[in-house]
Amino acid sequence: MNPELLEIQPKELKFVFELKKQCHCSVQLVNNSDEYVAFKVKTTSPKKYSVRPNTGIVLPKSTCDFTVTMQAQQAAPPDIQCRDKFLIQSMVVPFGTTVEDITSSLFTKENGRYIEENKLKVILVSLPHSQVLLPINGALKQDPAHETSTLRDHLLSGDENLPPHVVVPKHVELAKDVEAAKDVELAKDVEAAKDAELAKDVEAAKEVEELKTKLNELAAKIHEAEKTVTSLTEERTTAIQARDMLQQELALARKKSNVQVRVGFPLLFVCLVALISVITGYFLHT
Repeated sequence: MNPELLEIQPKELKFVFELKKQCHCSVQLVNNSDEYVAFKVKTTSPKKYSVRPNTGIVLPKSTCDFTVTMQAQQAAPPDIQCRDKFLIQSMVVPFGTTVEDITSSLFTKENGRYIEENKLKVILVSLPHSQVLLPINGALKQDPAHETSTLRDHLLSGDENLPPHVVVPKHVELAKDVEAAKDVELAKDVEAAKDAELAKDVEAAKEVEELKTKLNELAAKIHEAEKTVTSLTEERTTAIQARDMLQQELALARKKSNVQVRVGFPLLFVCLVALISVITGYFLHT
């Protein structure tokens, strides 16, 4: 089992929830190894949260912090329960890698690349001495007449959240339960839609990565072809130079042959002289 590349503190994202106000949570990443470790933060609700920075490099034996900001919410989730999740991906990168070198294709599991993944849940807590949240029409509303200091007071329902001597009719309580169940079902549907959208984004990223790989392979083949053409061109140039040298040597040999022929007497001339000598001798003897 591989040791954890990064130690994450805390293990859960706890937000002090308050209506119509942003809330923040900081996370610290600890690198206890001697390697450069790159990280990337993803969430199932990218429009609801902002992460700064969402990518980075954690140097050996050092730490790195990032901050998650929840945008101001107009209504609280049912029972202050949040189904949002965060995913922290981390992997070892070469020594000297910088943040500018991190791309979306870096965190794809290809060629046996090891990528560590850690999931963080989102927990909502209330401020001490904050206003009581009452369930009205399936959504939690603030009641300025009461204050509370624990999360339990936010989760109370029915008579416990009402001012003294107020009794809720049974049909009103039943309507509240039905409305709350509808909100929970709607939240599940929204969460499923977000998961499907995230899966589509991941699939699209894989297709883009495959296309980049094919382009890289094509570029490598083109480079090999260029090298082959260059080699053939050099061989052709060498052959032409050798042919020219051979022609020059042949021409020089021909010149030397002509000079040697011109130095001696032609055979026809020798024969003619011999014939004249024979005829002259004949006439002299007669």
